[in-house]
Amino acid sequence: MKVTTIHHLVKAGDLNHHGTLFAGRTAEWFVEAGFIAAAGLAQPENIVCLKIHGMKFSHPVPKGAILCLESRVVFAGKTSLVTHVESEYNDQIVLEGFITFVNVDENGRPAPHQLSINAVTEEERSLQKQARQLIRS
Repeated sequence: MKVTTIHHLVKAGDLNHHGTLFAGRTAEWFVEAGFIAAAGLAQPENIVCLKIHGMKFSHPVPKGAILCLESRVVFAGKTSLVTHVESEYNDQIVLEGFITFVNVDENGRPAPHQLSINAVTEEERSLQKQARQLIRS
């Protein structure tokens, strides 16, 4: 599974009232990272975000941090693509979750994308299993 990496500098305008990275800004970057991974496999103009599955923070991120977000497509349904996004700061995972995107036609209706994702490593198989469960729920 191809990993896509993007970076963002956390600036003063990205902070919440506690002086740490605002969840709303993080959600924007989170979806952007997932979209870029999905767009690497399908036509970007045909991809729309359907659902964010549990964007979970485990540590605060301060102003001045350079946040690295890594994303990859871990599951492909008939019309859907599920990405996993993970972010590290100071060698700790600070954010993790999944996003479901749908491939649509020119009328905005779900359309088959003809893609498949092969999990090779144990980590990839685990992420794919989690994604399948999310799709079913």
